[in-house]
Amino acid sequence: MPVLTVQHVTTYRYRQPVAFGEHRMMLRPREGHDQRLLDQVLTITPKPVELRWLHDVFGNSVAVARFASRARELRFDSRVRLEHSPGNALELPAGEGAETYPFSYAVEEMPDLSRSIERQYPDPDGELDRWARQFLRRDGPTGTRELLAGITHAIRARFTYVSRQEKGVQEPLTTLRLGSGTCRDFAVLMIEAVRALGFAARFVTGYLYVPREGGRIGGGATHAWLRVYVPGAGWVELDPTNGIIGNRDLIRVAVARDHRQAVPLHGTWTGFPADSLGMSVDVTVTEAVPNAPPRP
Repeated sequence: MPVLTVQHVTTYRYRQPVAFGEHRMMLRPREGHDQRLLDQVLTITPKPVELRWLHDVFGNSVAVARFASRARELRFDSRVRLEHSPGNALELPAGEGAETYPFSYAVEEMPDLSRSIERQYPDPDGELDRWARQFLRRDGPTGTRELLAGITHAIRARFTYVSRQEKGVQEPLTTLRLGSGTCRDFAVLMIEAVRALGFAARFVTGYLYVPREGGRIGGGATHAWLRVYVPGAGWVELDPTNGIIGNRDLIRVAVARDHRQAVPLHGTWTGFPADSLGMSVDVTVTEAVPNAPPRP
């Protein structure tokens, strides 16, 4: 099982010392049968007067920091080491009746899946609906695996990745019309597309490992993709930015119904608007030597 290390450094700089309010961090990878956290070191400068951990409504680990001192720089340095087991849930047998589209979720699962099927963005003219339905076969049933893989690979092939520093996500119709966006935009576009087809889907934020041979888009920062629930196979990871089916090279940190519920780091500060000199984010993911502790 490969061992990966992640260093995620976020630095906020100010013209003069400012005061800091509460900051919430989603930096600790979610553990499961496909990834296991070995070590984590979280260093915050200036040192907070309180740092506590909690689980949010989706079971994500959230760190909450409170500060008492002023400073001209606020720095969060997260270093983790984890075992990562690549897999492709779409290769697992789908539940009876779910091999082809359309299918129905089990009655007992619907109360838990229904909010993840609901659309989040307006589509008054059915533009996104039509785009999603182009992937359905006209000469017979459409395979569920074929449908999800087709949409994933189509976004990778037809859309242009454009890095954007601004917060937030483009509306799916904007991404569709521009034909470009960030990994967050592509994830939200595909979530809305599969929800239009009746699938339960959730937003995922985390990290991307870029092997030495390259071939991956979105390294050096936090990454975003989605999960779709397929009976029998469970929650399937899909990365439309890179055309990845399954979790290979994807380190899952937080899962949420809406992208606004899975922000890696946010908080407040008190000072003059002109005091802010901006922020920088640097993410490095490398393959680690097994049983070696993270560097201090």
